[in-house]
Amino acid sequence: MSRAVPELSLRLYSKGNAAARRQFCDSVAAGLHDYGFIVLADHGVDASLLDRAYRQSEALFALDTAAKNRYRSGLRGYTPFGTEHAKHSNHADLKEFWQIGRERAGLVHDVELEPNIWPAELPKFQPLYKSLYAALDATAQLILRALAPSLALPDDYFASLTRRGNSILRLIHYPPLLPNADPAALRSAPHEDINFLTVLVAARGPGLQILDRDGGWLPVDTAPRNLIVNSGDMLARLTNDKIAATTHRVVNPAGPNVSRYSMPFFLHPTDSTSLACLPACVGTGAKYPPITAGEFLAQRIREIGLAPAVADATEKG
Repeated sequence: MSRAVPELSLRLYSKGNAAARRQFCDSVAAGLHDYGFIVLADHGVDASLLDRAYRQSEALFALDTAAKNRYRSGLRGYTPFGTEHAKHSNHADLKEFWQIGRERAGLVHDVELEPNIWPAELPKFQPLYKSLYAALDATAQLILRALAPSLALPDDYFASLTRRGNSILRLIHYPPLLPNADPAALRSAPHEDINFLTVLVAARGPGLQILDRDGGWLPVDTAPRNLIVNSGDMLARLTNDKIAATTHRVVNPAGPNVSRYSMPFFLHPTDSTSLACLPACVGTGAKYPPITAGEFLAQRIREIGLAPAVADATEKG
C-alpha cells in the first residue's frame, strides 16, 4: 500500500465522459476501502466561500468566553473547551466547537430538530454557513452516489436516506496548548466518525493523522482548499466493513504553539434508517447486529460525553 491518501479530481465525475465517471467511482470505492479517506480536488466549492468561512470561524472563537457561553444549547451552537472525549478515553479533547444543523423549515423528520443558533455579534455568520452547509451537503451526496455502484446499489440509493438526515457542520478551534494542559490529552484523541460520510474542508494547520492498515500513523496533508472525505461507522456497519471507518486523530503541535481551525461536515441518515448489512456485503455473515441510525447515534454520543442530548446528530472532528 502506498503511504499517501489518494487524491481524486471530482471533475472526472462531474464533467467527464462515461469512462472517466467509472474510473472516478472505482477510485472512490478503492480509496474508502483501503484507507477510509480520500482527498478531493476540483470539487467545485467556491474557494472564496471556504476562505471566508475560516475567517469567520476565527472571529467566532475570538469572542470572549462569556459571550460564547451564551450560545450553549444542547447540540447546536457552542460547546466549551474540554467537553468532548473519544470513546474509551478519560481525557477530554483540547478543543471547543460550534455546531450547525439542517434548517427545520419545510422539513418533516422522525425526530424533532433543535433550532440553529446564530451569534448576534457576527451578522454575516448565518448566510455564510448556510451556504457552506449546502455546498458540503451536495458534495457528500455526490460521493455517495459515486460509491453506490460498488455496493450493487442504484446511484440514487443513499439520497432518500440522507436528504432529510440531521447532518452537522462543525466549526472547531484547537487553541494553543496551555502550560498546565493534561499531558495525556490530544487535540483530538484517536476515534472513528459516527456518521455515514464526513467532508472536511482542509484544516488551517497540520495535525490530522490516520491509522493505516499497517498500523502506522499517516499524516493527511493537502492543499488548503481541497476537501478531505472519510467514511464513518454507520457506513462501515451497513457495508460489513467493506467501506472502512478509519481511526484518526489530531496530534498536538510539535512546532509553533498556535491555534488550529477545522470545519468538518458530518452527513447523517435519518434516525429511522436501518444499518443492517446490505445484501451485497453479507459474504460469510453480517458482523454487526441490526440497529437503526438513531439508536446507534444515541449510544455513541453517550460514549463521547455529549449526553443527555441524544436525539440529535454530532461527531468528533
